Amino acid sequence: MHTAWALLALAMGGFAIGTTEFVTMGVLPQIADGIDVSVPTAGHVVSAYAVGVVVGVPLLSIFAAHLPRKGLLLGFMGAYALFNVLSALAPSYGVLMVARFLDGLPHGAYFGIASLVAAGLVSPERRGRAVASVMFGLSVANLVGVPVATWLGQNLGWRATYLAAAGLALLTVALVAVFVPRVPAREGASGRSEARSFFSNTQVWLTMAVGAIGSGGLFAVYSYIGKIVPDVAGLSEQAVPMFVLAFGLGMVVGTPIAGELARWSVFKSLVVGSVAGVLTMVLVWIAAPHGWWLWPAIFLVTALSSVLTINLQMRLMDVAGDAVTLGAAMNHAALNIANALGAWLGGVVIAAGYGYRSTALVGALLALVGLVFLGISALVALRQRSASRG
Repeated sequence: MHTAWALLALAMGGFAIGTTEFVTMGVLPQIADGIDVSVPTAGHVVSAYAVGVVVGVPLLSIFAAHLPRKGLLLGFMGAYALFNVLSALAPSYGVLMVARFLDGLPHGAYFGIASLVAAGLVSPERRGRAVASVMFGLSVANLVGVPVATWLGQNLGWRATYLAAAGLALLTVALVAVFVPRVPAREGASGRSEARSFFSNTQVWLTMAVGAIGSGGLFAVYSYIGKIVPDVAGLSEQAVPMFVLAFGLGMVVGTPIAGELARWSVFKSLVVGSVAGVLTMVLVWIAAPHGWWLWPAIFLVTALSSVLTINLQMRLMDVAGDAVTLGAAMNHAALNIANALGAWLGGVVIAAGYGYRSTALVGALLALVGLVFLGISALVALRQRSASRG
């Protein structure tokens, strides 16, 4: 029972982070109005958070390699609460950009350390399920937290969403403090040695490229869902939370599917997910002008994205070798590069006059490029096996 409560506490952190990361996209029009910028410009707030994640993962993970893990979890979530409050109080676009960047810093490092702690709480054969439970908090956030927070932002103002996110982070701090046992760092762990091992690995870079590029399509669409629904699908703004709910349902459904596909083959599941990602992004483009027909298309593309997210985490941990801290965390850096890239490219095509619908074609192209990197990874693996036999 104590282990179950500890896993719940760790998953609560995933819930808090998932709600915070994705709710910005649902209230982007309100943020744009509140700080007096255009919606494409406000989209850079999404990118600022993602850049914070990308910067924070290697810095904090290397720093954290030799430190007790429970203290790190408490520190990361405390900082997360603080920077969400700063976001809520931001008086201008510039301050909000800085606040979102700072709030992104602990994101990936928390997931990395939480995954390692979760795996250490259970027997080896349950390790995968324990790690998935942390990620499941992220999925449930998109099912429950983000739609509720989006509604909150539409009715009480966008600043209320960040105050609510700060409250969730503080709740995580309390749960971790009470239920998660003290966990020492891995004996002999060194940030320098982990970094050297991790970043000299070709398969690590190729796997991260798949995540950073191939997963960007979801964010190209999701970042602008607050405008796609009324301006392209022709529905009211009040329908936006229902489409945010579609993202959440897709993640919840996709998570167990990813686990089953991983039992079959982690790498093959990435190939299948990438091919299907191209096709479903085209489906989103086709369905976008047809009202509620867009809803199942969004659901499908998000479910497939969850397959990529979880199995990329598994593959990165597999190929990372002894660099366990970085291997557990860097998938989130790659995914947030995808977040920044997708939001930025979506804003570029919108600003160029191609309309909000065009973001789905951006997504299809990014998924296709991710598939190319998977092919390169397969060729490198074949050559490495041939060399070891020779």
